[in-house]
Amino acid sequence: MPDALRDRALRLLARREHTRHELLVKLAAQAEDPQALSAVLDDLSSSNLLSDHRYASSRIRARAARFGDARLAHELRAKGVADELVSAALTVAEEELSRARRVWLRRFGQQPTAAGDTERARQMRFLASRGFSAETIRRVLRAAPDDE
Repeated sequence: MPDALRDRALRLLARREHTRHELLVKLAAQAEDPQALSAVLDDLSSSNLLSDHRYASSRIRARAARFGDARLAHELRAKGVADELVSAALTVAEEELSRARRVWLRRFGQQPTAAGDTERARQMRFLASRGFSAETIRRVLRAAPDDE
């Protein structure tokens, strides 16, 4: 049975990176013994086929262009990545302010007018829904688009 678990885990890992927690959940139904499943996952981790650090790095690379640090951190923690790995992966990522400016430029491209409080609020909500911090949002909306 451990060979069948290992084969299934390898098939899942061949498609994309997974966290240890994801594989544990996906393989739990096929495992007769939790210790056997844990042993398979330990073996995959020791042979560097399963890595939460590599998962966090690839996930941030794939989604950082559209989302802020708060949303990325939440997604990683939901997948079972440890807090220290999340912090390490986010420090390597591009600065949040420049990502927020690119997202904002792509969506809006111009500052709201002085009388456009509703437009300003709409732009702030959009950036907040993407997981950017309040300070980053204020800095993006305070700067002129050609300040980059």
